[in-house]
Amino acid sequence: MMSRLRKLNRRQATVLAAAAVLGLAVVGSALTGQLGLALGLLGIFLAGTVAGLLFVLHRLAQLFALQRTHQRDVRKVLDHTQRRLLGAVEEMLLTAGDRHREITDKLAAQQRGSANGVDRLLRAQTAEVEALFQLFDGFTPRAPMPSSGGFALNPTDLLDVLHLVQTRRPKLVLELGSGTSTVWIAYALQRCGGRLVSLDHDPGYAEKTRAMLAAHGLTEVAEVRDAPLRPVLLDGRSFPWYDTDAVTDLDGVDMLLIDGPPEKTGPDARYPAMRVLEDKLADAATVVFDDAHRKDEQQALRKWVETIGGLTEEGEAPGRHAVLSYRRVVRQMAAQ
Repeated sequence: MMSRLRKLNRRQATVLAAAAVLGLAVVGSALTGQLGLALGLLGIFLAGTVAGLLFVLHRLAQLFALQRTHQRDVRKVLDHTQRRLLGAVEEMLLTAGDRHREITDKLAAQQRGSANGVDRLLRAQTAEVEALFQLFDGFTPRAPMPSSGGFALNPTDLLDVLHLVQTRRPKLVLELGSGTSTVWIAYALQRCGGRLVSLDHDPGYAEKTRAMLAAHGLTEVAEVRDAPLRPVLLDGRSFPWYDTDAVTDLDGVDMLLIDGPPEKTGPDARYPAMRVLEDKLADAATVVFDDAHRKDEQQALRKWVETIGGLTEEGEAPGRHAVLSYRRVVRQMAAQ
């Protein structure tokens, strides 16, 4: 009881004290026989009680109205939050659906691409195996043959190059870059009485090719010359290319095989070939350009055909190489 009294504020304590005093006054008046005064004081007490009750009811009505206003505000906030949340969820679901469709489409495209890639790879492998069988069916090596592919010509390209050698029967073939193809071409030239000269900028690799030629008994048909890369100035640019001293004694090249320098030696590494060696070619010659599918080689091929008279690209070749036909226009005109 005392703890509750201590929690009363000043106004509540004043009202309670006044009610107590008034109650005591009513009791005292009644005990002393002053009934009129007691009734008057009792009326005042009742009137005060009624007024207090009315005040409390008024405050309760105000609090109830305030509570309803607060509830309306809370409801508005909740409705607004709910609408925003539903909108965000709907947008998220739409975005997730679009993303799901996008991922599904990409996965389907990748699967189709993978399937097509695997199919192309299988066809390419089949073609290489078939070409390899044809190579060994056409020649009987006298020693183990070096592997093809990688940096060397693929079996498909080798088969076409050997077919060109056998059908066009060149007397002099100049090869830029030695290796596996050197041995195969030497075998083909041994049949038709031709000669092969290969240039290589790497002394170690050149020596390996010489050893392979010796093992196959082809040194009388083919030779590998060391030709370190030297700066060559063309069209205002400097290119690292084979030392031209290695070909000073050559003339009338019937077939030129461009398979070097390697791509890693610099951009447009093989562009100088036709510009430097055109005068070394026979009046009618065949040019085989390996790795013609690469960007730099495609640009070089296009520039050659546009700027070198009498040079035309033959039909589409199998494998990665291109075959070009060269006819010396100036000498033909002079002869006429």
